[in-house]
Amino acid sequence: MFRPMRRFRQELTAEHCEQILKNGTYGVLAVSGDDNYPYTVPLCYLWLDGKIYFHCAKSGHKNDAIARNPKVSFCVVDSDEIVPEEYTSYFRSVVVFGRASVVTDDGERFRIMDEMARRFHPTDTQENRHMKINKQFNPMQIVAVEVDHISGKEAIELVKRRGNNT
Repeated sequence: MFRPMRRFRQELTAEHCEQILKNGTYGVLAVSGDDNYPYTVPLCYLWLDGKIYFHCAKSGHKNDAIARNPKVSFCVVDSDEIVPEEYTSYFRSVVVFGRASVVTDDGERFRIMDEMARRFHPTDTQENRHMKINKQFNPMQIVAVEVDHISGKEAIELVKRRGNNT
């Protein structure tokens, strides 16, 4: 169903992909938008329990697209080292294919919002964090992306560089 990577020597391991998703904070979500135009939107996310979570308003282009077709892809760029004299960049990225759905259970929504808040503001107090979550709880929606496939790739130069270090 998912194509094998053509440049298989540059493919990242599943563990490396998971680490990139865990450490990342920002990615680009792609959905099938209006009139079947691809629609991409950058957003903050949380990788937790093998899923991607993000928050958003309860209405909008992204929500309409997901309601029509829950199949999405999500890309995280881990590094992008520009090498001007080679007219290229040494990159490392992960692409996730999955199915997006709205988290409807209030307990689960609160748990995810709390995890996100701790991820982005780890020194905040629980009391302040929960106060802010409660204030934004009703107008906010949490979306989960169940993963169907993950692939990661890096520039061949990074593969070679890593090979010299092992």
